[in-house]
Amino acid sequence: MGREHWKKIWVGSAGNMVEWFDWFVYASFATYFAGAFFPEGNDTAKLMNTAGIFAVGFFMRPVGGWLLGRVGDRKGRKAALTLTVTLMSASALLIAVAPTYSVAGYGGAAVLLIARLLQGLSVGGEYAASATYLTEASAPQHRGFASSFQYVSMTAGQILGLGLQIILQRTMSDDTLHSWGWRIPFIIGALGAAVVFYLRRNMLETEVYEESADDTPAHEKGTMKALWSHRREAFLVMALTMGGTVAYYTYTTYLTKYLSNSAGLPKETATLVSFCALIVFACLQPLAGRLSDRVGRRPLLITFAIGSTFLTVPIMTLLQHAGSFWPAFGLSLLALVVITGYTSINACVKAELFPTGVRALGVALPYAIANALFGGTAEYVALWFKDSGIESGFYWYVAGCAAVSLIVYLAMRETRDIDLNRVGRREPAPGRPERETTPLS
Repeated sequence: MGREHWKKIWVGSAGNMVEWFDWFVYASFATYFAGAFFPEGNDTAKLMNTAGIFAVGFFMRPVGGWLLGRVGDRKGRKAALTLTVTLMSASALLIAVAPTYSVAGYGGAAVLLIARLLQGLSVGGEYAASATYLTEASAPQHRGFASSFQYVSMTAGQILGLGLQIILQRTMSDDTLHSWGWRIPFIIGALGAAVVFYLRRNMLETEVYEESADDTPAHEKGTMKALWSHRREAFLVMALTMGGTVAYYTYTTYLTKYLSNSAGLPKETATLVSFCALIVFACLQPLAGRLSDRVGRRPLLITFAIGSTFLTVPIMTLLQHAGSFWPAFGLSLLALVVITGYTSINACVKAELFPTGVRALGVALPYAIANALFGGTAEYVALWFKDSGIESGFYWYVAGCAAVSLIVYLAMRETRDIDLNRVGRREPAPGRPERETTPLS
């Protein structure tokens, strides 16, 4: 790959890193700032309101997927990518300067709510915008490799957020973090988003978008009507996302809490396990993406689904009895190796299903819905099973979601060799014109 391709990968994925840094630090630093926005002496209200504001972000992701997917298909990938990072920068800045309850009463909570709405919109659109851009901007023989950097950047955002949390916890007192230290990551996030905004303002539009020759009329690009004509592909995106997103959130976002609360590891050890495992996980993505360019997407997806279906229960059971860093790290890494078959290539697989005129929306909305229903709820489902005294039920739930996706992977056609300029085009065929089929059975 030439220098120009590497530049496109960097610009296309850098914003994703900042987006997920901001998304992650909200969740990880919530325990420090929750008390700042609600009255003293009402711990239940604090927890309920904080959880409600957190949930709003997931609710807004499908809205962001629809809105920014529409922008990406009608105005271009560059426009969508620039808008997503603008929204995230604004949300991080709002949280950083939000007044506390003692200063503005519930006004601070209102600012926090608005910021979370903007975060949800931004993250909901960023996935599809970056997935579409990375897939379209790369050479056909490198699409898997290039799009794998989406999860490299997503994971890098979590690693940076986790690393910053470790640094602040070790350099600041608990009182200082609760008082004003929690604002630091949001200031950093806002500054990072501003830098990415500058980079994206100078990025080039993809040639695939500029030379779009599919049959989607100009006035229907990025519309629900156009997406409905590709509803089978949209449902396919939801189904193939289901198992992957549940597994991803289980072994990334929920893992630290699980190791601490269920496995009994000290919080510092649990955090270190996640930190180290995520670093290796990020390094694996380009390797798996390049492999998919050689052997195809389906073999990796099927490998993930089989591994997640049959290994989730034993891995989670053994993790509960890990007892120390190395066993926990080894098992966590094994789980992350398994889901690499999904994370490394899911972006390009989804983008390869749709014609150019509806590609951004086709990836964004179905993915955001599936992510909100399954990925965003994974931690809550896990805690529900735990509170019900049947924690192992969650292991079977994750395995079951993977099994559903396995059926989809086995039924779908290979997408590696799809020509992005020809998906959805009508070509002359013997007897009558016929729309070129997309990669479905």
